[in-house]
Amino acid sequence: AQGAALNTNNSSDVMVVGEGFFQVLKPDGSFAYTRDGSFKKDSNGALVTSAGYKLQPEIVVPANATTINILKDGTVEATISGQSVAQTIGKITLAVFPNPAGLNRIGGNLWTESNASGTANLVAPETDGAGGLMAGYLEGSNVSVVEEMVRMISAQRAYEINSKAIQTSDDMLQTLNTLKR
Repeated sequence: AQGAALNTNNSSDVMVVGEGFFQVLKPDGSFAYTRDGSFKKDSNGALVTSAGYKLQPEIVVPANATTINILKDGTVEATISGQSVAQTIGKITLAVFPNPAGLNRIGGNLWTESNASGTANLVAPETDGAGGLMAGYLEGSNVSVVEEMVRMISAQRAYEINSKAIQTSDDMLQTLNTLKR
């Protein structure tokens, strides 16, 4: 489920509204996928996640850029110092999966594709089933701690009831065995 939209007023923060993941490059050269759109510039000007993973395809913000603007369709624009018109410096794509629930969670808001998820299809935002982008916002957690605790307690009680039913059944079979002799 979609998490709540949290306004950050930071132009490099981007929220996916709908389906899709940002593709990032891990240090080992493999790809991972995240919905964490809290981007910043690394020492070379490349957009990276808060954990330092490079956004793919790579987008490099010029050192003399005064502002960056990320549009709903993924277009990234930068206004260069001394210029009045923003220029396009790249385009953010989204990875969509046939079965996103099948992705492998590897921690740190990162997932990898699996046989169950199917192969990533990189598309422009708002095309081929992908959601749009909303700059200046991040997606909040979609987990309610209270609801999860209630579910855990319910599951624990169901387990206890099933365990007692099995124990009672076992006791009845032992009694029946004793009566037969």
